[in-house]
Amino acid sequence: MAVSGLHRPLGIWVAAVIAVVFGLLTIKSGGSVLFIDGIARKEAGNYVPLVLWFNFLMGFFYLVAGAGLFLRKKWAMWLSVAIVVSTAAVFAVFGFHILNDGAHETRTIAAMTIRTIVWASIAAYAFLIFRNKA
Repeated sequence: MAVSGLHRPLGIWVAAVIAVVFGLLTIKSGGSVLFIDGIARKEAGNYVPLVLWFNFLMGFFYLVAGAGLFLRKKWAMWLSVAIVVSTAAVFAVFGFHILNDGAHETRTIAAMTIRTIVWASIAAYAFLIFRNKA
């Protein structure tokens, strides 16, 4: 029997909505810089292509994770863990780029910090929810 959407814990709703909204915003902002030669690209300043492409592509995984969380699928927990691990790894590479005097925008540090914290929180919550699920 399918679980009605109204009987999902509030935390599942919140995590799923945050993941999907985060994904949509990430795709929009990254896509605007990557594919539209306009104001978004100019305002992006000294963006790091690896970080930009990574974040843009991850936006699609955010959508999938959000849907999986909403549907209460255990694989969404593992996808959330993979998202936070890969985000932290790219953040570390970005840190090395900065330490080697690479051009960057300070707001990228803040954005990557927020991404890491948000996905660590979602992954931790998913782990609590799904850890005993078969």
